[in-house]
Amino acid sequence: MRRGLSMAALSMGVFGIISTEIGLVGVLPLVASRSHVSVAEAGLLVSVFAVVVAASGPFGVLLTERFDRKSVLLLAMGVFALSNAVYAVSESFPVLVLFRILPAVMHPVYFAFALTAAGSMAAPGKAAGAAARVFAGVTLGFAFGVPAMSFLADRFALSVAFAAASVVNILALVGIALWVPALPAAGRTAARVSVGTLRRPRVWLQLVTVTAIFVVMFSTYSYFADLLGTVAGVPRPMVSVLLLVFGVLMVGGNFLFARLIVRGLRATLLGFLLAYAVLYVVLALVAPWAWAIGLLVIPWSLAHSGGLLLGQSLIAGETSDAPEFGNSLFVSSSNIGVALGSALGAWVIGASGVRSVLILGAVAALLSLVLVLAVRSPARRAEVDLPG
Repeated sequence: MRRGLSMAALSMGVFGIISTEIGLVGVLPLVASRSHVSVAEAGLLVSVFAVVVAASGPFGVLLTERFDRKSVLLLAMGVFALSNAVYAVSESFPVLVLFRILPAVMHPVYFAFALTAAGSMAAPGKAAGAAARVFAGVTLGFAFGVPAMSFLADRFALSVAFAAASVVNILALVGIALWVPALPAAGRTAARVSVGTLRRPRVWLQLVTVTAIFVVMFSTYSYFADLLGTVAGVPRPMVSVLLLVFGVLMVGGNFLFARLIVRGLRATLLGFLLAYAVLYVVLALVAPWAWAIGLLVIPWSLAHSGGLLLGQSLIAGETSDAPEFGNSLFVSSSNIGVALGSALGAWVIGASGVRSVLILGAVAALLSLVLVLAVRSPARRAEVDLPG
């Protein structure tokens, strides 16, 4: 019972973080208007978050891993709660930028410690399922948190939306305080061990692989709404419904991939990339038909859910002696992949239209497949379990 409540609290924290990070996109015009800046200038609030997450992740973990992990989790939730509270009341754009930077620094730290905490509390051989429960907060954030922020801002006020996000962060903080056990610091030698992982060529290879995985995913997903609306002619209300369906199905996909990864990481990764290559080609062929692309949202969402667990498993298998640092490397490399994939998609759209991002995604999936096949011996321990 206590273990389940602990996992729920950690997952709620992730839900609150994702709602804060991505939810801003849906209310950006309102933030710009209230802060008296252009939407383009307000876009800095989105990009600065991703850049800080990618750049600060490993350093944040190195600075905090000597402290009790539970205390760090509570601090992270406190920072997110405070930041959302500031967004609920402040109209000063410089203040808003500052309070995007602070939670962005804590974002990879929370993920790193939450994944390690979940693994340490899991029964033997069940760490993959524990990680899937934590990652469920990501998909729930996309499915419900982001639309809820937009709805509250439109229906009531921008301040209500951010106040609600702050309440979620506070609830997660209380849950962690009540149900997550004390998690001792990693020790004095942890920093040396963590930095030592960067001397391993396979760690860098897996970081490249994780970045490639997220390029495959977000080179096209970033333009989901535009693709369905512009190319397939799906009405705007139905696009919102399909986004919701996408997020809900990802929750189930998380647990499906957790089972597949335990059976074989390499085989699951190869199947994931091959499935994406085929899926993108089929999507490109049927894109003008709304009913067909609508049906294909089902396999697309299930495939999309695998990227988080696959990426974390690849890094975890090479950094089992420094799990928090490894998790922070995963967060950084995945964010780089998201940013790179979105940028490549934007460039391709500018050159040849929205539909072409599907071909970009298929090419990226095939190139990533070649990269994985070129690696002869994956980390065997990652195939058996996700280290805590």
